[in-house]
Amino acid sequence: MHQTSTYETLTYSVENGVATITLNRPDVYNAFNSALKKELAHAINHDAAKDEAVRAVVLRGSGKAFSSGQDLKEAMELSKNGKIDFRGMIQHGYNPIIRAMKNLPKPILAGINGVAAGAGLAIALAADMRIMNAEARLVEGFTGIALVPDSGGTYFLARMMNYPQAFEFAALNEPMDAQTALQMGLVNRVVPAADFDNALKSMGERLAAAPTKTLGLVKEMLQKALRMSLDEVLDMEADMQEVAGNSEDCTIGLMAFATKQAPKFVGR
Repeated sequence: MHQTSTYETLTYSVENGVATITLNRPDVYNAFNSALKKELAHAINHDAAKDEAVRAVVLRGSGKAFSSGQDLKEAMELSKNGKIDFRGMIQHGYNPIIRAMKNLPKPILAGINGVAAGAGLAIALAADMRIMNAEARLVEGFTGIALVPDSGGTYFLARMMNYPQAFEFAALNEPMDAQTALQMGLVNRVVPAADFDNALKSMGERLAAAPTKTLGLVKEMLQKALRMSLDEVLDMEADMQEVAGNSEDCTIGLMAFATKQAPKFVGR
């Protein structure tokens, strides 16, 4: 099955159970203007979430960048008396995207094909997994213009890195190379530029072939476990295992195990 939806600032297609969302403003390094924010939130909340054929999402950028973050030219054009409405821009623009990504009961794989900066980096970190082009770079970008990380940036950095590392990365505003990002735990895998597209496609299809409902539960559980006590987690695991155990895919998996065959999960 191959499906495409039409957008102005991104491309969206579905193939082999994978919805590929490509940020498509390459002339400005996929900077987020108002249209791209709205379209990305819609693509996740509506197209990817409501289509049962979609069992995994791959999010990447077109051209040389993943995303350079906020389109500052647009932000300044929309300012009133020289004042940018930062609160509104974040609450109505970026936060809905981050919430949509974290609430989607399907895995999201970010392909960091080039530089990921500012809010663009935060969106990459909001994915469930990240594959990074060995030639790409990560940069916070905010303190360079006297701003603070937003769009969940401090949440993700504080949990993926230790405090001194997170502070240094945010405060000094120095680009981080792919190998350092891997060592810091910000990305799952680094692949050579020549292999990037194939590696991203392969991992996306691998996630799509997995038991989708189960992965959605794992995603929900890991997020909740960050702010739960051990006793609360133990109870949650028992409850969630009951849900997983009653899924169609669990029946398929158990039968495949018993007959020594590879399971073919259906995502339910």
